[in-house]
Amino acid sequence: MTVKIDDWLLDILACPACKSPLNAVTESDELACSSETCGLVYPVRDDIPVLLVDEARKA
Repeated sequence: MTVKIDDWLLDILACPACKSPLNAVTESDELACSSETCGLVYPVRDDIPVLLVDEARKA
């Protein structure tokens, strides 16, 4: 499975915890924070990013 999010949307999405850009994880339906200090990974369910810190996991 791959994340089906338009590039323009991915460009404006940011980590809710630290405001760093998010990157699509190609192996799973997830978006990963690009910050090395934060490192949260957010799920994508039914092609909708769930950008809630409570739903994120630590990478």
